[in-house]
Amino acid sequence: MAVSAEFKADLLRAIPSLRAFAMSLSQNGDKADDLVQETLVKAWDKHQSFQLGTNLKAWLFTILRNEFYSQMRKRGREVQDSDGLMTARMAVHPSQHGQLDLKDFRAALEQLPEDQREAIILIGASGFSYEEAAEICDCAVGTIKSRVSRARTRLQDILQISGEAEFGPDAISSQVMGSSAA
Repeated sequence: MAVSAEFKADLLRAIPSLRAFAMSLSQNGDKADDLVQETLVKAWDKHQSFQLGTNLKAWLFTILRNEFYSQMRKRGREVQDSDGLMTARMAVHPSQHGQLDLKDFRAALEQLPEDQREAIILIGASGFSYEEAAEICDCAVGTIKSRVSRARTRLQDILQISGEAEFGPDAISSQVMGSSAA
């Protein structure tokens, strides 16, 4: 059976989201690219099993997630980066406060248990609904909601965020913006 042009176009549109999710799982650009490639190959080979009218992106994320865990089982154990050497090689020295905040957030995200990190990335960064994330993770919707809630609480604790007032421009930026409006 031939692959439809619509299916091909939808696959191409999903690649950036797949890569972002693969990066969050593998923490390595090369491994993420390999995961995305393997996901696309499997989706292409199994395109006839995709049910039209269902969520292609969720189907692809499920394939990617299953492939990641299959690879992890084959390796027998996950490589830990507890001293941060691999992460430091991938990071660029920050030149602005936003980059420092992002670095802090990434470090905090790494401290979350894998199930919570996966859930918050699917909901918060990839834009999936709780139902779609539950389908991808093969668990109940309530489980995803609980994981996201625990992840948010833990991130607030790690980043020492006590409320919404801690978001937005800092005091210096606010002064500059306030004086230019006058």
